[in-house]
Amino acid sequence: MKFQGALRDCGPCTLREKCLRKPDTTPARQVSFFRGRAPGGQVSCADLMRRAIDSARGRALYGGRFATVEPVFGNLRYNKGLDRFTLRGQKKVDTQWKLYCLVHNIEKLAHHGVAQ
Repeated sequence: MKFQGALRDCGPCTLREKCLRKPDTTPARQVSFFRGRAPGGQVSCADLMRRAIDSARGRALYGGRFATVEPVFGNLRYNKGLDRFTLRGQKKVDTQWKLYCLVHNIEKLAHHGVAQ
């Protein structure tokens, strides 16, 4: 369920600076409410992971991850060569970061993921 404030209400509002993240570019406040899962949908990867982590064995394994440095940053920095961003500007850097993360996640799926 989505809600978008009316321009006539959001424009002159005195709380506009606090309400919107980017008030100079966002015309009105938008809010989405999610009410459960659509009927007949497939079991998602997130649900499978949730079940695995919530088991006794999963808790023991997952709890050990916090004792080590997160290996994703090491993989991105040394294996993928992301020592620094080559683009300038927040949107471009964000896009470059998401591209590297996407490659990392695809490799995880290919090596350890859903096909096995």
